[in-house]
Amino acid sequence: MGHERSQRFDDALSSLVSSLIPALPSDDDEVADERHDEAVEVARTIIEEHGGPAVVSDIQHAADLIKKKLLRGNDSPDKAVQFSNLYTRLLSQPVLSRKWEILFLLHQLADSNRQDCSRETKNSLRAGSDGIKHTDSRGKSLFRTHDNPDYQTYKDAFATAGLPKLPADVWRPKLSMVKGETMESRVKSGTAQVQAAGEDDEPAAKVSTAGATEAAILRDLPFTLQGLSTTNLPFTSQNTVELSSMLPLPIISTLHTLAEPSLLYRTLSGFVQSRDEGLIGQSLRSAIGKELHAYLGLISTLEGEIRRAIIDGEGGRGLTGKVGVTLKRCVIWMREATMGLRLMSSMVGEAKTKKGGQLISLIHGFLTSHGDPFVGAFAERMLSHVTRPFYDMLRQWIYDGELSDPYREFFVIEQASNASVDDPRRAPATSVWEEKYKLDEAMVPSMITQDFARKVFLIGKSLNFIRYSCGDCGWVEAYSKDASRELTYGDTATLESSIDQAYRTTMARLIHLMDTKFRLFEHLDALKRYLLLGQGDFIALLMESLSSNLDSPAGSQYRHTLTAQLEHAIRGSNAQFDSPDILRRLDARLTEMEKGDTGWDVFTLEYKVDAPVDVIITPWANRQYLKIFNLLWRVKRVEFSLGSTWRRCITGARGVLASADTETSNDWKTARCAIAEMIHFVNQLQYYILFEVIESSWDALHVAISQPDCTLDDLICSHIKYLKAITHKGLLGSVRTASSGHREDVFTVQLHEILKVMLSYKEAVDGLYSFSVAEFTRRRELAAKTETRATMGKWGSAEKDEEDLNSPNTLAKKPTRDQSRDTDSPFRTHNPLRSLPPDEESMLPALRTRLSTLSQEFKTRINNLLGDLAVQPDVDMRFLGVAMNFNDVYHPRKRRRHVAGETGEKKTPGQAAEPTLKREEGPRRTGNRGDNRGKGADGAVDVAVNVPLGKGKEPEGKKVTR
Repeated sequence: MGHERSQRFDDALSSLVSSLIPALPSDDDEVADERHDEAVEVARTIIEEHGGPAVVSDIQHAADLIKKKLLRGNDSPDKAVQFSNLYTRLLSQPVLSRKWEILFLLHQLADSNRQDCSRETKNSLRAGSDGIKHTDSRGKSLFRTHDNPDYQTYKDAFATAGLPKLPADVWRPKLSMVKGETMESRVKSGTAQVQAAGEDDEPAAKVSTAGATEAAILRDLPFTLQGLSTTNLPFTSQNTVELSSMLPLPIISTLHTLAEPSLLYRTLSGFVQSRDEGLIGQSLRSAIGKELHAYLGLISTLEGEIRRAIIDGEGGRGLTGKVGVTLKRCVIWMREATMGLRLMSSMVGEAKTKKGGQLISLIHGFLTSHGDPFVGAFAERMLSHVTRPFYDMLRQWIYDGELSDPYREFFVIEQASNASVDDPRRAPATSVWEEKYKLDEAMVPSMITQDFARKVFLIGKSLNFIRYSCGDCGWVEAYSKDASRELTYGDTATLESSIDQAYRTTMARLIHLMDTKFRLFEHLDALKRYLLLGQGDFIALLMESLSSNLDSPAGSQYRHTLTAQLEHAIRGSNAQFDSPDILRRLDARLTEMEKGDTGWDVFTLEYKVDAPVDVIITPWANRQYLKIFNLLWRVKRVEFSLGSTWRRCITGARGVLASADTETSNDWKTARCAIAEMIHFVNQLQYYILFEVIESSWDALHVAISQPDCTLDDLICSHIKYLKAITHKGLLGSVRTASSGHREDVFTVQLHEILKVMLSYKEAVDGLYSFSVAEFTRRRELAAKTETRATMGKWGSAEKDEEDLNSPNTLAKKPTRDQSRDTDSPFRTHNPLRSLPPDEESMLPALRTRLSTLSQEFKTRINNLLGDLAVQPDVDMRFLGVAMNFNDVYHPRKRRRHVAGETGEKKTPGQAAEPTLKREEGPRRTGNRGDNRGKGADGAVDVAVNVPLGKGKEPEGKKVTR
């Protein structure tokens, strides 16, 4: 039985040693077995020499101690009842013979407050064993003398340090046989893990096998924590500390924890000593340096404690007394410092590729995304140092308008002077506001919002603009002196109030300067009155004075002549009462000429603006004004031409045209109706552009720029919106891609073609009028001769006089030879067109054909335009079509596609069709569509038109082709 028990003990001990000391891969089987046997022998010696605890083995008392502890530590007695059941089952187990030792071990391990537990345990054991003399197996008293080694063992078992300590002489001769190669390889790999140590004292032995006592390691520890090599803890490289392979495993584990701050300190110290081209990067190094200085202060305090503990140890009180210093206590003292070093190391690792506001966002992320109060407080402390350069830049920007950022760390960046301008609406002249400074969103710290950053950007940019572009440097300096204040991290309320106040003050001052000193709103009004034809009397007088000159070819136009006529129009209208500064900016010039252009095609007005007004009225805006003026000028020209022709027709109807024959009178009736239609179209178009488009857009612009919080950027955006609304609603903004690939304005092309048709019709009517005047003159001359002959007693008319009449209206047959011989007979048959050359005989039919063709082309193009207007999404543009066709005299034609497969092109509403698209004809008065189709004047669409009666046209149902 005893042999079996000894065999079981040996097997259990061998298994324990095998699990604690594994075999090395480099050893062969013989060496591994030898090491294993030596370790088992050492363990057996330790167990045999240690003996059991020097207390009475009272199992019931041990159970009572555990039950009392459970009752004190828990509100309910459930744990105590559960322990009683387990204790009963333990007593019923015959296999376990050392039940008291088991309970005593569990009690010792479960006691968290070891000092109180040790005192209670000793008192309880003494109270439960009164009158009993404690002796060991040799019969010697354990409490009689302090010189007995067993008495020291008992004292160690209940010492303040906690767990029982093994005698020092057990370790000294034995540990030299155990090799620590595995732990040495772990140390050299640089893996040092932090373990929560609690408030326990060091349970390890006081002396290591390599001669490095705990006191020696503690003596070297302050130097190691500063990253300095020592005899016992040398640094083999920048990130490696070498631990002796002969140290016990508990000490090595503790030194692993203490090696982490030393390695982190070496890394951070190198980072602090490095150079960085950035103010915020330098500030980060300074903040880390201050934290390392505090870390060195902690090490200095620790060194003082270690020195006092060593002195006390030499005096006989021991290094690990009640207030002594141990390695584990050093781990506890260094815990917060190690956490701070870890945070700084993490910041340094992530800060390698960041600068400026990105660094601030990085540190601020530890504050906002971490719930540990220690991490939050540490990040706050770091931010208070790191953000100082940032707030200095911010203060100079919002109070002086100056950007003091030599390393481009602020979220406002200054563009190079030769930077390219991507936006065609901007020009180098406006780069002071638009292109000089940019907002870099990547550099905006996460502690401020995008709206806040935009306010800051506008404040500094406005101050800089006031100082350098507006020339108001004195106000900026006075404002900076009165409003400037120190900005620091954490004072959020003061910062927000400062930014809001600076924003309101600078924006109000800038708008005030643009309104009063530079008269921005007066310039906008002048552009509206002169380039958008708002000054009606001036435009009418200018056109009347220029009409005779502009009818000439473009090459014969001279700028001084146009300037003189412009001056005449100004002095003859209410424009003369405008400010001289406004009038001197108005000028006439000629655009680029092409072959065949007249003065009407190249004449334009120009309004010149200076800085800083050109920030709002940019070159792009001037081009938009020029585009609108050209369209309105052409419409005005057509109105002026049609009005002149209409006046001639009306006055001629009471004079020259009153005696016209029946056939010519029908032509004049048709012409007057067509001219009335054209005048109606022009009037509706002018009303729509001038009132429905320009005036309404002007009101919207005035409301936008009158807002109390309006900024210069708001002015620029409102003006751009104003011009876009005019060009789009004014039939200048719809664009299509032609078959040739270039982009063209849909409605602009249609309007220009319609205006050309009306001018051509006006010329044809003038030709008809000239023909009628010539006919009237010939008839008057013939009547005068007839009357003169009658008074003389001769025949009233002779053949020669009738031949001189040369009237193509008399379509008589050609006379015979006999009739031509009788010159004096008043009853002869005579053809008045006989003596006219062939071209004069066909003049009237040619005029009729020309007038009819142009009238039909005008109607067709009006129908096409109305069809495009009807599908526009804008209600004002659709209303224009309704106003032009209020009595449904026109039949708008919508676009339709060819059958599937003919074309794959897409069309958006409002775009003109390509040649592959056809117009759907509107409703007709007759159902006969017919097959006779003519080709339109534009050569793109074949149509058949049924013309209604009542206006000198063909009878209803008759097909007229063009």
